[in-house]
Amino acid sequence: MSLPNIPNITPTISLSRCESIDLLLSSIALEEMALSHILNAEGEKLQAFLKNDPKCLNDYLRINENVNQTLKTIIKSQIMLQLKLEDVMTIDSQHHCDCTRKKTCSKKGKDCKSICQHHCICKKFENGKNEL
Repeated sequence: MSLPNIPNITPTISLSRCESIDLLLSSIALEEMALSHILNAEGEKLQAFLKNDPKCLNDYLRINENVNQTLKTIIKSQIMLQLKLEDVMTIDSQHHCDCTRKKTCSKKGKDCKSICQHHCICKKFENGKNEL
């Protein structure tokens, strides 16, 4: 048996740092949504179980153990997502986006700093100081 022949693939990725950070944040949000759906399904499973009015104590213990295992797995996932978010925030604070430029804000009378084409930080002018 011979080794597989792997083609020489060199994909070109043309994402800016800002776009990469946005994608990482989006992936965290999508994982959070998926976990919320799992939690909702667990709640519905418990409601369906209780509607059947089981008489056996072992049935209650089994469903309780099953829900506990699912919750433990979700908590582990939440910890990993928190670490991922902290890493993304560190990357963002250490390496400011190079796509920052001024633009007109949608709110009248305010200067706006556009970050990565779709984030807008508007500044108020009070007492001669710029405040976010």
